[in-house]
Amino acid sequence: MFSHIYYGVSDFERAYAFYSKLMTCLIIKERFYDRDKPWAGWNSPSSNGRPLFVIGKPFNGKVHDQGNGQMIAFNANDRATVTAAYNLAIRNGATCEGQPGLRSEYHESYFGAYFRDLDGNKVCVVCHGVE
Repeated sequence: MFSHIYYGVSDFERAYAFYSKLMTCLIIKERFYDRDKPWAGWNSPSSNGRPLFVIGKPFNGKVHDQGNGQMIAFNANDRATVTAAYNLAIRNGATCEGQPGLRSEYHESYFGAYFRDLDGNKVCVVCHGVE
């Protein structure tokens, strides 16, 4: 369905350090990194190259501005990974938007955690599986 999702960042190196740790926790592989553009991208090993999650400076050269009502959600293999990714994000400067837990309003097995990255972009890590 998606080719790529791009999150604008204000400080590329800071954002890259943050997302590199998060992607490692989620077993999402780095596909490219170019400090000169600057941008970096990741995707799941089983995805044949797409979709990509990309971070970088806004293309128009203007200051990054987070969107209200926008969020990206990364799949986790299990609930322990959701919790580990959330804790890692918080330790590395993210702000809490919802601690790890069941959210039965979505469905009975939805286990998610929510946080804002260092630029205020909203991120979810979720496991849909039954434990």
